[in-house]
Amino acid sequence: MPKPPAIAPLHPSIFSAIPNLVALQTTRSGGVSEPPLDSLNLAWHTGDDPGHVRENYRRLCAYLGISPESIVTTGQVHGTEIALVTAPGNLDGYDALITNTRGLLVGIMTADCYPILIHDRRTGASGAAHAGWQGAAGRIAEKTVQAMRESFGTLPQDCLAWVGTGISGERYEIGGEVAARFDSRYLKPAPSGEGKHLLDLSAASRDQLLEAGLPSEQVQRSEYCSYRDADLFFSYRRDNGKTGRMLALIGVREQ
Repeated sequence: MPKPPAIAPLHPSIFSAIPNLVALQTTRSGGVSEPPLDSLNLAWHTGDDPGHVRENYRRLCAYLGISPESIVTTGQVHGTEIALVTAPGNLDGYDALITNTRGLLVGIMTADCYPILIHDRRTGASGAAHAGWQGAAGRIAEKTVQAMRESFGTLPQDCLAWVGTGISGERYEIGGEVAARFDSRYLKPAPSGEGKHLLDLSAASRDQLLEAGLPSEQVQRSEYCSYRDADLFFSYRRDNGKTGRMLALIGVREQ
């Protein structure tokens, strides 16, 4: 029998020096879900066998040495509402989660939208935000930093941030109505013409973090593209909606 694929998340190097911090984005490798959700689908709403999703979480948590109950996620709605997380359990209606509770990991699901992970080195607080075009247009990255300031006294200069893997500016074609919500520096004419544009959501989210006060050397971006790198990532657009979800997680372990 062939050996099953290993769990192989992305571990952003910008967070590597922080003791006890868990910060990662899963890839599609290492689970048991069947095509087209193969293999580490971590979303319950994709039509997957619940037993497969449960086993995928078990494998991820075993890899990380954590309990599944320590992961807090939210039913995302492409808005800019932010929840302060102080206890285990899953939420609904939010697109960013912040916490300073040790032992809780806040998580965002994606399959083309961008996960944004933020950690405050001084207070130990963390945040995870979901930035599709609507979230980016609503400046969710900046609002998450502001929410951490209001809740924890976070100062931007104490933060490290990572804009994770989503659909790159080379592959994300949009119409004029969406393009009108963004500054021209994030737009290029699409090869298809017809008034279409290519939108760089990663750059837009990075710039919101900089405008929130984070120093440029404290913001990192993933070099991958969910659409292009099909062996590593799910992509809602590439797979016509029939795909799984990656999970981006951040939080401080209990010592």
